[in-house]
Parts: sequence; C-alpha cells; structure tokens
Amino acid sequence: MRMTDLIEKKKRGEPLQEEEIRFFVNGFTRGEIPDYQASALLMAICFVGMTAEETADLTDCMAHSGDTLDLSDICGVTADKHSTGGVGDKTTLLVAPICAAAGLKIAKMSGRGLGHTGGTVDKLESIPGFRTALSEAEFKAQINKIGLAVTGQTGELAPADKKIYALRDVTATVNSIPLIASSIMSKKLAAGAQNIVLDVKCGSGAFMQSIDGARALAEQMVEIGKACGRHTAAVLTNMDVPLGTHIGNALEVFEACAVLRGGGSADLREISLILSAHLIAMSQQKPYDTAYRTARELLDNGTAFQKLQEMVAAQGGDARVLECADCFLPAQMQMELCAPQTGYIARMHTQKIGESASLLGAGRAKKTDAIDYAAGIVLQKKTGDFVQKDEPLAVLYASGKEKLQAGKTRFLEALTFSKEKPALQPLCFGTVE
Repeated sequence: MRMTDLIEKKKRGEPLQEEEIRFFVNGFTRGEIPDYQASALLMAICFVGMTAEETADLTDCMAHSGDTLDLSDICGVTADKHSTGGVGDKTTLLVAPICAAAGLKIAKMSGRGLGHTGGTVDKLESIPGFRTALSEAEFKAQINKIGLAVTGQTGELAPADKKIYALRDVTATVNSIPLIASSIMSKKLAAGAQNIVLDVKCGSGAFMQSIDGARALAEQMVEIGKACGRHTAAVLTNMDVPLGTHIGNALEVFEACAVLRGGGSADLREISLILSAHLIAMSQQKPYDTAYRTARELLDNGTAFQKLQEMVAAQGGDARVLECADCFLPAQMQMELCAPQTGYIARMHTQKIGESASLLGAGRAKKTDAIDYAAGIVLQKKTGDFVQKDEPLAVLYASGKEKLQAGKTRFLEALTFSKEKPALQPLCFGTVE
C-alpha cells in the first residue's frame, strides 16, 4: 500500500477503506509517513469530504492509536460530557456532580484552555491543592468510591489526533466537519465511557458560528458514537453571548458553586440542567422530563454541591474555597468598565470577550503560556440590557495596568449598541439523538 495511491483516490472523491485509513493513521503516528503526504491527504479530505463510514473508521483508528481506558471494572453506568468550547462555559463543574449525585459514574478527562476558550483543567487547578494529574488506578478508584473524577488528558490518549491536529493547524485544514468530528470523538472513545452527551456550541464565541454548521457537526459526532457502540446525543447551545457572568478560572469556579448553592446565573443553571437531564435520561433509560426533575432536585437540595465538595477533597483540593471566594488568591488589580454610550447592548461578540479575558491573563496564546488564575471578567450587563452612559458594564481583574488596559480595549470592541431592544436567541437550539 502506498500513500500516493490513497491521496490520488481521495482526490478523485472515492471513499477510503478501513485498512487504508488505518495505514495512514498508524504510519503517520509512527513517523513513517511524512508531513507533506499527510497534508496532501488532509487537504483532499477538506475539498471532497468523507462518508459517514470513512469518518467513523478514521475516528476509531485515531482512538486506538495509543492508550485507551478500559472502564469495565467501574461498578455502574459510565458517562461523560464534552463541550466544543466557549466563553464562560463552566458547565462541567455543575453537570458532573449533578449526574454523579444521580448515580452515574462520571469519568471525565478534560483539557486546558487555548485562545479565547477556557479549559476545565485550568479552572479546577485554581482551587488550591487540586490535582488534575491522576494515574489510571487513582482515576478508576475515585470513580468507584465517590462517582466522579476529572483529570487531565494523558499524553498517550489518541496520540494520532494530537499529531494530525498540529498539522491541520498549520496547513489550513482545520475547517472540515469530518476532521473536527473525528478529532473530538477519538478522544471521547479512547476515554472509555459508554454514554456521551456533547454540548455543541453555536454563535460568535464558538467554532461553529451558524446553527446549520453546528447541527451538521453534531450529527456527524452522534453518528460516529453510535457506529462505535456508544450511546451518544448532542445538545446545540447558544454561544452568541457568554454563559453566565463570570469569565476566568477562579471566577468561574466561584460562579458554578453559586449555582450549586442555589444562586448564580439563570442561563448557566438552565443549560447545566438540560445537559444533565440528557445524560441521566440516556444512561438510566428514563424519559427526559423525569430526568430533568431529578437533576433539578439534586441541584436544589444541595446534594450536587456536596458531590463536588467530595471530588475536590478526594483530589487534594481545599474544599473550603467552594463556599468562600476570599479563599482564592485575589487579583492584584481591578478596573470598573463603564458604558461609552446610552442604549441597548445589541450584541456581544463573544470571541472578543474571551480574548479580553485572555489579555487580562486568564488564557493563553500558546500551550506553554502561564495563566493567572485570578484574572478575568465579571459581567454586570449582557446582550439585551439597557445601559446609561457611564453605567458599569463589567469589572476586569488582572495583575497589572497594561493588562487591564488591553483587556478593556478588546472588551469594548466586542460591544454593539442600538436604540432598539434586540430580539434574544434561545439558550438551546435543539438536540441530535
């Protein structure tokens, strides 16, 4: 088998067979296939696409290119949740404890933030002492004991995806639904859970900015999950506005805990309940309405918050911070940002809001960059709100004046004002099952 034959075949629009895809994935992962040939195949895929069967085969090959987690020794029904990324998206901190409190075994491997989107690992590491580097034995033992664990991804989990994505990033081959879907799902399959709910974001702060694009991606990922023997569903959620009011690592932990304790933002609460209900319904074969009531009760009666406290303590974190914001390391400086004019906030370009938080120190441009856990933004107004000139819009947190100024400039670039109240979009655009 020759790589040039595979490139030529895909260039003609013909589907690749499973053994051909495996030849490419394994050969490229081992360094036997050069970058220039891999790039040519990826570009051909971008132009002519892949069939559902090809995409499932690619995903399965990438999932088995390195370590896979065997969760068969977990006592109970294993479940996982994945978000395609957004601004202020701290739903894992709510969905995981809600579903664990409902009796599911939540085996969650999460990543770090990059660019304008945050990462669950970074948020959890803002809790003093919290360990995200668990061994496989520790990971499984904790899930069996308390029902959930959240750990960072291992270097050998789906290594083909890591290598292929790095190449896509520098060859303009990122924007391909089959390649995006296989990248996400290869890691989910390698992580081992039998039930997977995908939170597919849509809007100015999401990778897929149109509803049609988000739905197409969701359909591909659900097809892949089912083809590979996993119960899979996707929820299309709005990322045209930041989720909740707190953006930044420690700030987002604080807001998630506020919701778990009966307060917090209504939009964050509702999206977390919707995602939890879908995961409970799928995993326990219950009607959605019944699962939603279960999730709401576990949130309202404090059981889910207790489960988060258990997880934090089990992974070495100081659980006291979950009830006391002052226990987090405070930001060195803050700035109140005021409205430059009177009117309705017609639009918040969510990616730019995320970029503002990154400039303040809450994110990273490169994977090796250090982040400031205390940096970020607390929104006081959002899309649809009426503001008077000089009325407070947000509070910015950073370690220095230059960062505050950079964050302020980018934040204001994200806002559009109007005299008329804008029509607001729903929180959820539907589901794919």
